[in-house]
Amino acid sequence: MKLEEHPTVQRMHLKTVPSVPPKKEPLDAGWLKQLVLDAGADDVGLVEIGRPALDDQRQDILNAFPHTKTLISFVVRMNREAIRTPARSVSNTEFHHSGDEVNDIARNVVQELEGQGFRAMNPAMGFPMEMDRFPGKVWVVSHKPVAVAAGLGMMGIHRNVIHEKFGNFILLGTILLDAEVSEASQPIDYNPCLECKLCVAACPVGAISAEGDFNFSACYTHNYREFMGGFTDWVEQVADSRGAHDYRSRVGDAESASMWQSLSFGANYKAAYCLAVCPAGEDVIGPFLTDRKSHLKEVVRPLQEKEETIYVTKNSDAEDHVAKRFPHKNIKHVGNSLRPSTIGVFLNGMPHVFQPGKSAGLYATFHFTFTGQEPRQATVVIQQQKISVKDGHVGQPDLHVTSDSQTWIGFLRKEKSVVWALLRRKIRLAGPLKLLVAFGKCFPQ
Repeated sequence: MKLEEHPTVQRMHLKTVPSVPPKKEPLDAGWLKQLVLDAGADDVGLVEIGRPALDDQRQDILNAFPHTKTLISFVVRMNREAIRTPARSVSNTEFHHSGDEVNDIARNVVQELEGQGFRAMNPAMGFPMEMDRFPGKVWVVSHKPVAVAAGLGMMGIHRNVIHEKFGNFILLGTILLDAEVSEASQPIDYNPCLECKLCVAACPVGAISAEGDFNFSACYTHNYREFMGGFTDWVEQVADSRGAHDYRSRVGDAESASMWQSLSFGANYKAAYCLAVCPAGEDVIGPFLTDRKSHLKEVVRPLQEKEETIYVTKNSDAEDHVAKRFPHKNIKHVGNSLRPSTIGVFLNGMPHVFQPGKSAGLYATFHFTFTGQEPRQATVVIQQQKISVKDGHVGQPDLHVTSDSQTWIGFLRKEKSVVWALLRRKIRLAGPLKLLVAFGKCFPQ
């Protein structure tokens, strides 16, 4: 059958209305916001794709939906007491149900917009993600910076968005829209974060510092134990076990049951205590202002005093923090599968796995020259327990490391011996070996 003879094609030719809708005027912002609110959102904001605040996000957004002109950001409020309880099954049920609600709202809004002739797309609230990119950036849209640009709150020191009314008891959604709007939203003019440091006090792994620094790998290893990297580590424990008895010596019955629960009903967060204890937001702050001691007694201390297993990488800052602050909690050494697969992932990921405490006393500049499949040069500076990573060679190095790129990745993934690589001159050093040892201690695995 020829294309022009197909019944669908013939019916389309008979239509008087063009199949491609004409270019529309900018959508009325008030109408669009009300559409999202009517779908079930608790608040909504609109951001144009050209907003400078999205400069570091724009290309990823356009890669996912090249037609994006406006981002619709919205929040769904969670039930506070469900998040605060030490019974994490209750908290995770709330996370899962609220997350499903976010995805349902986004899908329904997109369906309504498509019905009116507009192209739109709704990336997932959280999971599933683009796992073929793991351990790189696996999410399609970074919802937090979009929400901040849309006036739905500001980032607190715990790295969660705090809504001025609902506090941090929210989940975020984003819709990508192929249409301009009559009026974009603007960020709020203050940060609802109280800087009370209760999130610092409650975090079992010390991921949040009082100065505002964030130890990503500590949070990822424990709180996300049954997600992504933790699951991979568990699978490797299964593979390495010689039998049932050996497996049980590595993984307790409760851990196995918890992994089954996550696989069956959805991955569970191990903590999220930073959300639980936060008193910021107009709907939340009242009891805290009235009686701070009661907030500490009823919300913060039950989480601090809970006897539980805390998952850490060996010789990490998190391990030291648990031993010092929470000796009643059980430390378990695990892997987190934050293993780079490329030199780019290695360089981009270094600030996220850097352990400030383990770098104490180290003041050094490292030059890296990678050859082979991924030729690249980089400079890493570690001083005053902070790290900076720059492209190219900058300044005078204390240690210059030259390595075949694939050999270096194999070394980081514990698939190749650094001693073998040095003897075979696959890795060459210009400078003291002790600096390479000190460098490695800043990134325990």
